[in-house]
Amino acid sequence: QVQLVESGGGLVQPGGSLRLSCAASGNIFSIYVRGWYRQAPGKERELVAIIFTGGGTNYADSVKGRFTISKDNAKDTVYLQMNSLKPEDTAVYYCNHRTLVAGQTSDYWGQGTQVTVSS
Repeated sequence: QVQLVESGGGLVQPGGSLRLSCAASGNIFSIYVRGWYRQAPGKERELVAIIFTGGGTNYADSVKGRFTISKDNAKDTVYLQMNSLKPEDTAVYYCNHRTLVAGQTSDYWGQGTQVTVSS
């Protein structure tokens, strides 16, 4: 089991920045990919960014060049730095960690944090 606690959402004006954090606890040694997803009202949950244990990253095209995912292994925390925010970035952001144990994967989700970009 992995427990995830998110923080850092809020209201920001267009062009502003926010940093989301997601602290993991529990069976952290089985985690092989950490990521952020988001879900806007009336839309499906979508991938924002992921980071693998080895440090490789992938981003949704809509956030490339604006968002940066990173991790602090000592703190078991993954971050999402969001710059140049746009109204269309408004959504609930969810932290996700995927584990691999005995050949089987499991997904764990944070509670979600609201990000609202509005003037």
